[in-house]
Amino acid sequence: MSGRPAVTAEAPEPAPRERPGAVRPAAGRAAALRSGSSLLPYLLLPVALLLWLLSLRRVNLASMADLGLLQVLPVLYWVAVLLLSAGFWLAVRDKRVSSRWLTAYVLGLIATIHATPTLLYPTLRYSWAWKHIAVLDAMIHHNGPVPGAAGFDIYNQWPGFFAFNGLLLRVTGLDSAVGYAAWAPPLINALLLGPLLLLYRAVTTDRTLVWGAVWIYYCASWVGQDYFAPQAFAFLLFVVVLAMVVRQLPGRAPPAGTDPGGAHPLRGSEPPPGRLPPGGWMPVRFGLVLVVEAAIVSSHQLTPIMLVFTLAMLALPRRNRRTVVPVLVSALAMTTLWDATVAHRYLSANLPNFIRALATPDGNISSGLAGLGAAAPGQVLVAWVDRGLSATVFLLALAALWRRPWIRHCGLPLAALGPIPLLAANSYGGEMIFRVYLFALPSLAFLIAALVLQPGSRPRLRAVSAVVVTLSLLGGLFFGYYSKEDMNYFTPKEVTAARAMIELAPPGSLVVAMTGNVPGSAADFDQHDRVQLDQGPEGTKELLVRDPLAGLEKSVAYAAPGTPAYLILNRAQAAECLLTGVMPADSVDRLGAAVDGSTEFSVVYRNDDAVVYRFVPVPASEAKP
Repeated sequence: MSGRPAVTAEAPEPAPRERPGAVRPAAGRAAALRSGSSLLPYLLLPVALLLWLLSLRRVNLASMADLGLLQVLPVLYWVAVLLLSAGFWLAVRDKRVSSRWLTAYVLGLIATIHATPTLLYPTLRYSWAWKHIAVLDAMIHHNGPVPGAAGFDIYNQWPGFFAFNGLLLRVTGLDSAVGYAAWAPPLINALLLGPLLLLYRAVTTDRTLVWGAVWIYYCASWVGQDYFAPQAFAFLLFVVVLAMVVRQLPGRAPPAGTDPGGAHPLRGSEPPPGRLPPGGWMPVRFGLVLVVEAAIVSSHQLTPIMLVFTLAMLALPRRNRRTVVPVLVSALAMTTLWDATVAHRYLSANLPNFIRALATPDGNISSGLAGLGAAAPGQVLVAWVDRGLSATVFLLALAALWRRPWIRHCGLPLAALGPIPLLAANSYGGEMIFRVYLFALPSLAFLIAALVLQPGSRPRLRAVSAVVVTLSLLGGLFFGYYSKEDMNYFTPKEVTAARAMIELAPPGSLVVAMTGNVPGSAADFDQHDRVQLDQGPEGTKELLVRDPLAGLEKSVAYAAPGTPAYLILNRAQAAECLLTGVMPADSVDRLGAAVDGSTEFSVVYRNDDAVVYRFVPVPASEAKP
């Protein structure tokens, strides 16, 4: 018996034979659509990156004004961003697209946002990056702490970042960090990808949620603390510690049969073979946590406190304490010991300010929302966009806690709350509100992903919502990240003028500028006193506006008789006055005109973008009343 069923008389007639290779019309269209859509994720990435690189060929940096790069980037650039976003969302929802392609998309987004200024600018971006280069060079020259550092002494008390870069320079044989410091923003953000993936995969195994949270993080990270600085280094390590701790937290699976709209499978709590039960620390892994904590504590004054507050919040649930308390105790002990020994000079000098700040929590919070009346019109718009973006992120995270009950059982909501109490504790020079957003964002991004990406009813609507949300966040990021580039960018002529000034100024002389926005003027800071006119004694700014020469004389009247002084005025200082309103927009021009008309000043260097004057300040005892 062959086992084949018998064909009865009622069996239907066989369908007509089709020609070999023939395709039914409807099936052919569907197959073609499926084939085309499956290729799009692989095509859109290289096309978007090619368009991005082509768009940078003809950018006129001289045309930047109160919206920075937003005013000069061509349409082709924004087309590339849209194609990159479309390709990512197609890729993340197509299970046939491997994680390598998703990694490439995220790195492409990082490059498009953070490598654009690096590729466009012939010099290092941002005055604070230049300042940190000066500190690094001085520490290498002195083989450790820099004596006579004055206002730069804070870096002697938290030298970890500079010690690491000094070691890197010795190992690589490079003479200076200026070359690779320009690539710090894309590099720091690329390095963050690893701990972010570790953090999100510690909570869920859902691929869409994990990669969606990563994408949302980079779309909302507008604060700009990714340049060559101790903060960027310490923040990267903060996320590493957070990821390692959350990975050790005991998981809690939702009850069987729960509604997928209200719960989502968390990472299970069963330990893999050979591992300790959830919450326990293997000695090697805990030792690694201690090393990373030590690097944070020795590198930055604020990040260890953010870490302690975040860990304290994570330790509130009893089930987490076996994991979190050892890390919290070690972080608190290291921070206390460091502050009481190495950093005691800074803390003792600023303790009265810290105490006063604790008594004015409302002032600490509002200091980051300063008035915008003196800023350029474009910057007023940018400030409101930044505030709207930040508020949107927090509101979406709150909505996630309401709509997605399962995320309440993971540690990320608590981690997002950790930095918030510091808002009321200190203003941190008006930046605390931005730093709180920075440290909460890794956790907030996952909550938003859970809100907009969790599978459920109406999948197409959810897909559209995810695209709209991320594009809106990305649009806000471009306003916050690119709008001040007219003052962050330095022309080669400005760099040359600053270097000429440092070479001409003998040790002990004064270096004077309207603002601190001068590239390289902090070089040899241990040999020169510095005067920043916009931060002069009370009444100096008002006097500078009324009478520029009188204001300048008052600012430098403390100098010893015969001390030479060098005043540098450059294009970027004028841009800072215009954009931020720290001084009237014409302050640099008016001071330059007044100095040019005085016989007490001599020009020692001049080019199209900067001028350096030499003069001898009049001592206060001889100054006119």
